[in-house]
Amino acid sequence: MSARDIPSDLPSYIAVEGPIGVGKTSLANRLAETFGYETLLEPTAEHVLLERFYRDQRRYAFSTQLFFLLHRAEQAAYLESQTRLESPIVSDFILEKDRLFAELTLDGEELRLYQQVVHALNVHWPQPDLVIYLQAPPRILFERVQKRGIKAEHECSIEYLTQVSQTYTTFFHHFELAPLLVVDASECNFAGVDRHFEALLECIHTMRGRRHYFRLNPSLLD
Repeated sequence: MSARDIPSDLPSYIAVEGPIGVGKTSLANRLAETFGYETLLEPTAEHVLLERFYRDQRRYAFSTQLFFLLHRAEQAAYLESQTRLESPIVSDFILEKDRLFAELTLDGEELRLYQQVVHALNVHWPQPDLVIYLQAPPRILFERVQKRGIKAEHECSIEYLTQVSQTYTTFFHHFELAPLLVVDASECNFAGVDRHFEALLECIHTMRGRRHYFRLNPSLLD
């Protein structure tokens, strides 16, 4: 399926998720460009807090979590200022990821305080019409993170990527909040290889039910 064959009954809100380095922002941007959707993206990976966090997670976990939470609140306010997804949207995150990372990185007292802030902000966020969960082994994630050379990620360890991957795997195993497309992104280059991207478009178009799995056909790897 090519871009000009895109169906008219696409989900109006698509969220792309997955661990660091899996390619979610690149895919979100290409989907938005192809479909003519607006993007709603996380703060740049070059943010100074992220660099500090990867260097010293114990010290900077709480401030980093607050930064992302406050950014979510600003994005939610923007969404509320629009008619309910009047402009179709592709995001490179779901709101639930904030809780996952908070539980992964904060200690008991910090987590309780963080949850109080979450409750006070009372962020309202629409559920996506489709969630695309990209997954890849930690070794591949680490190689991609190192290859792309973002300064803030220089200290991101394979041990941390393993923890993040395991957290995502457990979360999406039980995920029922929206239709879910689970993608083995180990050998995919959706941003740079047209045949990879078009195979995914075809899967999105033909997807039925609440959960579907996508793995690239080996013939497309040649």
